[in-house]
Amino acid sequence: MEEFWNSLALSQGTLGEEYIGFLRLAVPVLTALLLLRCALPLLTFRREPEIWAWLNMPDGTQVPITHWENLIGRSKGCDVTIELSTVSRNHAVLTRYDDGSWTISDAGSKTGTFVNGRNVQICALNPKDRISIGGVEMQLQPITERQEERQAQLRTKAASGWDTLTNLMLLTTLQCLMLLGFMLKTDRENFISILQGFGGIILCQWILYIFYAIIRRKSFELETMAMFLCTMGMAAIATVKPDETVKQMIALIIGVITFLAIGWSLRDLERAKKVRYLAVAAGVGFLAVTLVFGTEYYGAKNWIILGGMSLQPSELSKVCFVFAGASTIDRIINKRNLILFIVYSVVICCFLALMNDFGTALIFFCAFLVIAYLRSGSVGTIALAITALGFAGVLALRIAPHALQRFATWRHIWEDPLVGGYQQTRSLMCIASGGLFGLGPEGGLLQYVFAADSDIVFATISEEWGLLVALMTVLCIVVFGFFAIRTARVARSSFYSIGACTAASVLVIQTILNCLGTLDILPFTGVTFPFVSNGGTSMIGAWGLLAFVKAADTRQNASFAVRLAKKGE
Repeated sequence: MEEFWNSLALSQGTLGEEYIGFLRLAVPVLTALLLLRCALPLLTFRREPEIWAWLNMPDGTQVPITHWENLIGRSKGCDVTIELSTVSRNHAVLTRYDDGSWTISDAGSKTGTFVNGRNVQICALNPKDRISIGGVEMQLQPITERQEERQAQLRTKAASGWDTLTNLMLLTTLQCLMLLGFMLKTDRENFISILQGFGGIILCQWILYIFYAIIRRKSFELETMAMFLCTMGMAAIATVKPDETVKQMIALIIGVITFLAIGWSLRDLERAKKVRYLAVAAGVGFLAVTLVFGTEYYGAKNWIILGGMSLQPSELSKVCFVFAGASTIDRIINKRNLILFIVYSVVICCFLALMNDFGTALIFFCAFLVIAYLRSGSVGTIALAITALGFAGVLALRIAPHALQRFATWRHIWEDPLVGGYQQTRSLMCIASGGLFGLGPEGGLLQYVFAADSDIVFATISEEWGLLVALMTVLCIVVFGFFAIRTARVARSSFYSIGACTAASVLVIQTILNCLGTLDILPFTGVTFPFVSNGGTSMIGAWGLLAFVKAADTRQNASFAVRLAKKGE
């Protein structure tokens, strides 16, 4: 082994430089090809509505029921609109369950909901039952098993097994090429840690792929892009703190397990509702424990030190907040439920304000705006909330000196390049020195600047791997956002729609704050780049959020939320 490393040291001259030159060109090409192959199926799939039943109306017409949760009322925003004054704006909710059964529940209407002449609050439905809403009688006609099988056959298929395998082979090739570059540039001790980090990612992605093959899920695009982001984050850590690559690899494994666990809980809406209550308690609990036992760094008390590990529980609270905000239609139109969610959001933001963690508070507030809009559809409500944020922001700047200092530095970093603007001025210079194709692994100077693997990791990737690759890491997150929006229109439940859009919004907002803060376009908040920044809780939280995006996917053989028939059925 010693002879190998000695001979390698001798070859790190001209041969090593030639390989680094090849690597600088190969990485952006492979990244672009991988992103294109993964993004196209997510952004171009047909969004055909699924028909689960028909409502037979008195005039003989049939109204298709295209979701598992359907709001019936006079409002144009309802799934089934009945334009009569005797029908309330939001009158009743028609719900389908995993076993094919249906219920109808009254949504606090003025005239009531009747089934077979009996006024009901919630009632199981049979095909022959007469439903009366505002004096209009109708019957529910569920589709047959044969029709459901046919619908599954016509539903857009996920990527073929060969496409998924090709994408994973491309990613593995990219990882091996990067690993070889580190082998030529680093010493033996550090390379062993780097090898363990990269090897852990490769092993984890292939085990996850095999698991998907066992459960007959062929869609692996989201996971492939997430693994690519983790790879770029590992490359930054390998340069800045190579001794922490194993720790980040362990966090990745825990994150994937969290991803699968949340996906399992979202598989059944009744189970998801129960988990939701646990998530509500956990979200507050994480912040309360941090407030009491946390350690303050740079003005914010948002870290807990356990032995030699540092944890940031607010990253996990983001996942809990999405769980708390996602809700089924019958709960969305319940004003009491909406008020409780607002109270919960205020409690979360108060905890973060007491911890002086205003960057995370801003992310939570943006998530609240997304949830509030998806649940109410009211632009006026959102405008009032943003106005309230403006007043709260002014107050925060008055009482939090470190936050005021960051705003004072914003757009003035070159006036104080050695103190307040040190990280951003160095970031901008190193991004410029890296150019489009970068300087290669360990070829830059930003590795010696504080938080080069976390707060300003975008600049580190730009310097070493090129601006093209850095921009493509951002595009991966953008694809997550667009995919969540596309799936929201055909999601089976509002729980999936709200959860996916909110989770994707959090990922996008974090990326915007991290990257534009590094470039001094926005104030420097110190929030993490999802999947990329060094940090165990950040990694776990990012994978937890991705589970909500995955659950909303209705393509055949794609998502946890779509149960497949057993083999032979």
